[in-house]
Amino acid sequence: MSANPKTPATPAASAYSAAQIQILEGLDAVRKRPGMYIGDTADGSGLHQLAFEVVDNAIDEAMAGHCDFVLVTVHADGSLSVEDNGRGIPVDVKHDDRHEPRRSAAEIALTELHAGGKFDQNSYKVSGGLHGVGVSCVNALSTWLELQIWRAGRTHALSFRQGVLQDRIVTKTDEGVLISPARVIGIADRRGTRVHFLPEAAIFHHGAFSFDVLSARLRELSFLNEGLIIRLVDERSGREEDFACAGGVKGFVHYANGGKRAIQDSIFHASGTRRIGAADVSVDVAMQWNDAYGETTLCFTNNIAQRDGGTHLTGLRAATTRVLGRYAEDNGFMKKGNAGFTGEDFREGLACVINVKLPDPKFGNQTKDKLVSVEARAAVEDIVGAALAQWLQEHPADAHAICDKITGAARAREAARRAREMTRRKSVFAGSGLPGKLADCQQRDPARSEIYLVEGDSAGGSAKQGRDRAFQAILPLRGKILNVERARDEKVLSSGEIVTLVTALGCGIGAGDLRIDKLRYHRIIIMTDADVDGAHIRTLLLTFFYRQMRELIERGHVYIAQPPLYKVRHGKTERYLKDDAEFSRWLLDIALEGASVRCGPNGEAIEGEALLALARECQLAQLALQRLSLHMDRLVLDAVFRGQPLCLDTPEMASECAQQLAARLRGASVWAELAAGSVYPRLHVVRRHLGNDKHSIVTQDMLRSADFRTLTRIGTELAQRFAQQVSVARGAGERRRERTASDFPTALEWLLDEAGRSVARQRYKGLGEMNPAQLWETTMDPDARRLLQVRIEDAIEADRLFSVLMGEDVGPRREFIERYGAAVVEVDV
Repeated sequence: MSANPKTPATPAASAYSAAQIQILEGLDAVRKRPGMYIGDTADGSGLHQLAFEVVDNAIDEAMAGHCDFVLVTVHADGSLSVEDNGRGIPVDVKHDDRHEPRRSAAEIALTELHAGGKFDQNSYKVSGGLHGVGVSCVNALSTWLELQIWRAGRTHALSFRQGVLQDRIVTKTDEGVLISPARVIGIADRRGTRVHFLPEAAIFHHGAFSFDVLSARLRELSFLNEGLIIRLVDERSGREEDFACAGGVKGFVHYANGGKRAIQDSIFHASGTRRIGAADVSVDVAMQWNDAYGETTLCFTNNIAQRDGGTHLTGLRAATTRVLGRYAEDNGFMKKGNAGFTGEDFREGLACVINVKLPDPKFGNQTKDKLVSVEARAAVEDIVGAALAQWLQEHPADAHAICDKITGAARAREAARRAREMTRRKSVFAGSGLPGKLADCQQRDPARSEIYLVEGDSAGGSAKQGRDRAFQAILPLRGKILNVERARDEKVLSSGEIVTLVTALGCGIGAGDLRIDKLRYHRIIIMTDADVDGAHIRTLLLTFFYRQMRELIERGHVYIAQPPLYKVRHGKTERYLKDDAEFSRWLLDIALEGASVRCGPNGEAIEGEALLALARECQLAQLALQRLSLHMDRLVLDAVFRGQPLCLDTPEMASECAQQLAARLRGASVWAELAAGSVYPRLHVVRRHLGNDKHSIVTQDMLRSADFRTLTRIGTELAQRFAQQVSVARGAGERRRERTASDFPTALEWLLDEAGRSVARQRYKGLGEMNPAQLWETTMDPDARRLLQVRIEDAIEADRLFSVLMGEDVGPRREFIERYGAAVVEVDV
């Protein structure tokens, strides 16, 4: 008997012919599959890759010697612009028989994949852009892009919408050829290029540029390109930063070592060029060892960072291990340790920056995360090997300090190995290998499992009762775990709480033993109290994950739970609120129920959405006032908020403002003065406060800050709109209450006070104050909870902060507190 044949598929289901083959023209392929070109579009990395693609073009001009200033601006609408003073993208019409009309080179560069000026070695000997893909991808993935070019005394402009040129101008030459030149919109007394674009929100779900991510990359570029000035401006927050970092890769290493104690006085530096095959490979390396236990090695090719290293890193490690190993052996350091050296020992405490430059480098993908050019390894190994051997002979004190560090690392590695073996044996003798205090979940698929690291047995008990045991595990931690920033591996592995945590996660610990595929839970959620002790425990856990299990953070497995700060009740309605900001928004909604405001007795009533928008603007200004009051007299700011203008453009305007301000601040002395070396005058305010004279200085820089502009704009608008006495009412019928106020902020304050009397609130200080049902409802229910994913956006700055705040050196920590302590609004003591 033969088997029954399968039922044939329907014609519609099985149809697969030439009709199903699609040809994506132009930039359609980028919009269809953006991840292939710029990385993940959901987590923010792809979004920032757009910015870096444009910035890299400006940096290529700097490397070619034609640019020394780059301005990067994040605009208030979420768009970003990159401006440079390079040669400007060519605007002449390119001879092109394939297209009609013939287009300008600038249009081709922004609308055609694999079109650019970096395929030969005539315009750019080395460059970060290689494939002619970057800026055209930016254009394709933007809602709009505006291009301005200053070149040959003229200002040229092109406008695009989703990669398509707008307002095309077509002319005919004497030969009858149709051409499409770039529009000329004026004359120019400068040169350069400005690319201004808005990423398309439908493609980039994480749709906001991060100042910290941008600044980290721009700082790198500033170090790697001495003489280049880069300015980053964020119009959303008013933050600005200039990068003109001196010292090249040596300065970069010095910066990376911030917060740590260097064990050698001088920084090793090697640079040179080797011809490998047909390519000239330039190598620039700096190294310095510190007293920490981790390694910080930053790899760049043509100024482009490689997160995954590559052949240049392989060559660097091979040369370092070979030369240091030979020196240690020749000078008797092998006898001091009980174990042989490994590459890991040589790299403990190493801070290193390597930048290679070569024509036509080869990377793993368009985002250039890994270098695969074989020429780089030979050049790096040759240059670093020869220079390091000579440097060790010329700096014997530094060489011996490094070898002592390596010897200590080898002994510690061996001790840690024995500690791991002991831990494993204990786990075997314990039976299942899981800690007894772990309340495990029933789910065995790590991708669907999560573990809560809970502070204390009390909160742990509530969490165990409130959880969904199908996929949620609970691990209570007693007290504060060991600060691993100050401990070697063998001490870390002797800590009972850390061994318990590592055993529960099941993936090992440390660079050598961490097996991410063995991780038992793909969501590790830190859940601590909202007080100082809880913040400290959370910081210690983050330090542990960052130093010992960093890959968990890099892969997005670590989260921080956000338990509510308040439980509020209004009438018969109860709800939980995350923090003070959410409480303020909720209270404002309550305050404006049935409320109205009018200016003067015959003014039109403002209520509903119009009143809500006005109140939110007022609160926005009050937040700006609160931040500014850390640096300026609050009464001066309050006067500005009430409509007092301040202008310091000229001495006459400053003197007039001083008189007006003195009249408002009765009893205060205010005068205008010109400080030595200053272009603009400033106001000096002296006010008697609690028996002492309080001095405040108002400068032009303060007036130009984003917070002050916000305060001035909103204060002026409110003062003009409510020039008369304000009438405010709330409620309905017999319960309606009315009163008058001098201005709108006072009226809003009365409404909020009235609302505050009608609501009840409970502030949670610890998780133990919640019963299991409340804990589930607010913090553990996947449909209602809020989690913060821990991410590393600036690895160098993160490393520095961990070293400063958690390290042994008190000096940098004191400086940090003195610098930023004044900005703390509320301290829980």
